[in-house]
Amino acid sequence: MIKGITSYIKTRMNKQAVVKAPKLQILPRSQHPISRSEIHEGALKVLYRLNQSGFQAYLVGGCIRDRLLGKTPKDFDIATDATPEEVTELFRNARMIGRRFRIVHVRFGREIIEVTTFRGKTQEATDKRIKQSDEGMLLRDNVWGSIEEDAIRRDFTINALYYNIKDHSVYDYTGGLTDLKNKMLRLIGDPATRYREDPVRMLRAIRFAAKLDFKLEAATEAPIYEQANLLLQVAPARMFDEVLKLFLSGHGLTTFQLLRHYGLFAFLFPASHEAFKTNPVALVVVEQAMANTDLRISEGRPVTPAFLYAALLWPGLEHIFNDLQNNGVPAFPAMQQAGNRLLQRQNQHITIPKRFAFPMREIWDLQLKLPQRQGKKAWVLLQTPRFRAAYDFLLLREMAGEATDGAGAWWTAFQEANEDEQHKLITSLGRSPVKKSGSRKRKLRRHKPAPTN
Repeated sequence: MIKGITSYIKTRMNKQAVVKAPKLQILPRSQHPISRSEIHEGALKVLYRLNQSGFQAYLVGGCIRDRLLGKTPKDFDIATDATPEEVTELFRNARMIGRRFRIVHVRFGREIIEVTTFRGKTQEATDKRIKQSDEGMLLRDNVWGSIEEDAIRRDFTINALYYNIKDHSVYDYTGGLTDLKNKMLRLIGDPATRYREDPVRMLRAIRFAAKLDFKLEAATEAPIYEQANLLLQVAPARMFDEVLKLFLSGHGLTTFQLLRHYGLFAFLFPASHEAFKTNPVALVVVEQAMANTDLRISEGRPVTPAFLYAALLWPGLEHIFNDLQNNGVPAFPAMQQAGNRLLQRQNQHITIPKRFAFPMREIWDLQLKLPQRQGKKAWVLLQTPRFRAAYDFLLLREMAGEATDGAGAWWTAFQEANEDEQHKLITSLGRSPVKKSGSRKRKLRRHKPAPTN
């Protein structure tokens, strides 16, 4: 008997988890706070025109989730039984995008309403509308279905909520309303399979857990530790925007800590991950950068991707730079070589567009120039286009405990001083040190960690 039960359990574990038939729960208008007055005008136009043309159309996903949590939605996405071709025929301001997943963007000024067709699941392995890699990753998925099928194809239960513009009710097929109430993040279907289909779902799990302060459901959490390496299958170009979503949500520090906890950070920024092992201050630099980013976002101030990536990659850059210095390479060539080596490796994981990579490297280069402020150099540096970002980065390093010989405080005083005071500040530095033969190294110094008791 026991042997039979064991055999049955093993058989069940080796099969893909069976998704239970969805059980619809309807939340009437009287029991939720979603009002048409709060819905983007463009989204309402899309919903009504699709309905008037004989199609089903629902608001879906994050906008419903956030409003039910008392938050203000930013994006309004729509799900419909109209195909992408039928949607584009209805709207002149529509454009079909994507090859893996065909969707439609309907533009209203600067705002874009994303319209997706209900997705289904084919039973035929030869169906050309869907394609998977040998590892199970979805390479193409353009099989259309019903709203019930669409619900169980979405990632998390809390993102599978639909608002019906006809009766103003919220439709829940997967238990998302219960999970919202319990602050639980739960994948729909078998988590291991869903992560293989799209490894970015692991990053989305971390982002939502940090942003919403939700707990990962046990079955949703367990595979992440073992499947973190699946991120290597994701196109590096796609990862750039995914990382921005992670760290620009206003909860960057918590996100960073969760990524490290689940072993995901190592597959995003491997050089920085390795540097943390030997340089505790490098970890503090990134944590401080995340805390500063969260503060700026909370205050409504902008955060540039170049600065964010400069901080995330700094530990790895500093490690390579110091190795080159120790092998006799002068400071500025060492910085250039370190940047080249680091980006060559990093772009295998996350492709950083040149429009951000160039200013990022300028911020790094200026970390060597800012300490050289004798004579006229200070005024010249002050006029450098990337000075402000480099100065902020210098302060970040000081706050984290890196030794900069007080350069950050000096530059703060210099910017606030009048011309006479600026001259005195420069005079206080004394003459530029005379370079001696064989002593051309300029190592980026850092404090040793304080001894622990």
